[in-house]
Amino acid sequence: MVRTERGLCDIVAEGGPVRAVVSGDRLLPCTGDWTAVRPATPAASAVVVKVLERRTAVVRSTASRSSHGQVLAANVDTVAVTVSLADPVRHGRIERMLALAWESGATPVVVLTKADRCADAQRAAAEVAEVAPGVEVLVTSAATGEGVDVLVAVLSGTVVLLGPSGAGKSTLGNRLLGEERLATGAVRENDGRGRHTTAWRELLPLPHGGVLLDTPGLRGVGLHEADEGLDRTFAEIIELADDCRFVDCAHSTEPGCAVLAAVEDGQLTQRRLDSYHRLQRENAYAASRIDARLRAERERTKKEITRLIREIKRSPNFKA
Repeated sequence: MVRTERGLCDIVAEGGPVRAVVSGDRLLPCTGDWTAVRPATPAASAVVVKVLERRTAVVRSTASRSSHGQVLAANVDTVAVTVSLADPVRHGRIERMLALAWESGATPVVVLTKADRCADAQRAAAEVAEVAPGVEVLVTSAATGEGVDVLVAVLSGTVVLLGPSGAGKSTLGNRLLGEERLATGAVRENDGRGRHTTAWRELLPLPHGGVLLDTPGLRGVGLHEADEGLDRTFAEIIELADDCRFVDCAHSTEPGCAVLAAVEDGQLTQRRLDSYHRLQRENAYAASRIDARLRAERERTKKEITRLIREIKRSPNFKA
């Protein structure tokens, strides 16, 4: 599936491109999905009837903070977390995006854009690398071409660009595509934010191999079942925790806490630990809502079964 928009999907099939409608409210295909499609007839359009199991999926909590997650991209191989160097770099946002990326099952890469508008891009990259353990951090400029060749060599398979509006995703995407395929817009001077020039998610073939999935700018990214993603994002804290006195240490006030000791001796920053605690609390809250929904669904199913049994027993043809 190369594009979805308002119940319609553009799909690449064996016989060529197909425009299909989505069957049912509960079927929510996403760009990058593999789907089963009922072919069109003279009287009806083609219909998506099933979404096949996803190999990877970038999922965030919904804007309504419901217990259901929203799939931003499916079956991607590389998640390029896009960060503008023209604005103050927010390490907390990067950590949040990386947790999302690691949890997806894809390989994250941090792409620092607009290097031509930063006084010391290499220093900024070194600071970002400290909050992105195990992740390659690349400095790029779509305006000058700096770092684009290195980025092309690093990206592989299906690549999704994730980041806020104004981060330069579409401009960078055009550099990777080798042509002006993606709409770009100006960034407001007062807050550095851009307009949502990308209105949908779309797969586009890259000239060097693989495909690019451009996404609209993300105003907010809530975590959704991101336990493993958080562990990978804060790998050094997880490693330090192995030396804590208590197995269930919360790294708050406990005696013999190796994580707190690392903060005291400067091995770990307090900001980094605070970010870890904040995202852990958010993830735990999301998990509690999911558990509550599952319990409610199980209870509803039990009540439906009980109601059906009662109706059967009341039937005049029923024999005990």
